[in-house]
Amino acid sequence: MRSYSLIAPAKINLYLEIIGDRPDGYHELVMILQSINLADHIELRSISTDTIRVHCNHPQVPLDQSNLAYRAAELITLEYPNAFAQYGGVEITINKKIPVAAGLAGGSSNAAAVLVGLNMLWQLGLTQPELQDLAAQLGSDVPFCISGGAAIATGRGEQLSYLPTMDSLYVVLGKYRSIAVSTAWAYQTYRSEFGSEYVYDAKTLESRASKVHSSPLVNAIFHKDSQQIGQLLRNDLERVVLPVEPKVAQLREVFASTDVLGTMMSGSGPTIFALTESEAQAHQVQQAVRAAIPDPDLELWAAKFSNHGVQLNSKTKHL
Repeated sequence: MRSYSLIAPAKINLYLEIIGDRPDGYHELVMILQSINLADHIELRSISTDTIRVHCNHPQVPLDQSNLAYRAAELITLEYPNAFAQYGGVEITINKKIPVAAGLAGGSSNAAAVLVGLNMLWQLGLTQPELQDLAAQLGSDVPFCISGGAAIATGRGEQLSYLPTMDSLYVVLGKYRSIAVSTAWAYQTYRSEFGSEYVYDAKTLESRASKVHSSPLVNAIFHKDSQQIGQLLRNDLERVVLPVEPKVAQLREVFASTDVLGTMMSGSGPTIFALTESEAQAHQVQQAVRAAIPDPDLELWAAKFSNHGVQLNSKTKHL
């Protein structure tokens, strides 16, 4: 049986602005996304039966159709039934390193890895844009997770414009194991509390989305101005998550009190991250936060910006 092993990196949001509502029920967003080298490892293996099986080392990860990796495999089988009939089912094994329900696109990255892996396993010959079109059917972050690096994401997050790589920066991340935030809840709550601020006419929506391309943060990224990048971080969802999660708000304050370029919540949270210019500084910040909050429920990681998305780790064929 043939198998592929893939690396599926997490992402952070350097910028998340909610502009308004879309006719499809999603929000119109402007985001700047950045891959980091905290990553899950995904193994895909051909099996003789016409089934999809999912295994994971993390007890909170579902193994059925509610898992995005499962749904990615299911989507490929429906889109390419002849390949499914020829090659048979697939066994997906997820070695989880990215925390669950953390605002770091762990599930989306897993789904992206399954799309990339099945493209190779079943010899479909799909290009990256073709894979990203499929990925958009699964979720807003999945197309970005295929390509990775740094990108402006507009629409509901699936329209990507790539930015120069910034793989010299480091990030420290903190998440309480016992705290999870539903992405749907975060956006629905934001709509109910701040919907009066939304833009509704198409021309203004387009204008607001296009402005990010010439925004100060994008300019700082092009000039690799790490000080400016740290100062210009933005996440509108902090307005609804931090007031109801005091421990997350306190974690953000502790990060801000250390020697960092900037700190913010990623995505819908509850992960808080801080940017540093060196690995040594990242570890110093990690130690300072641990000393300030010795709670064993708090997990901390140090990682580096990454210029790629899903990558092949190794390929093994068993004849």
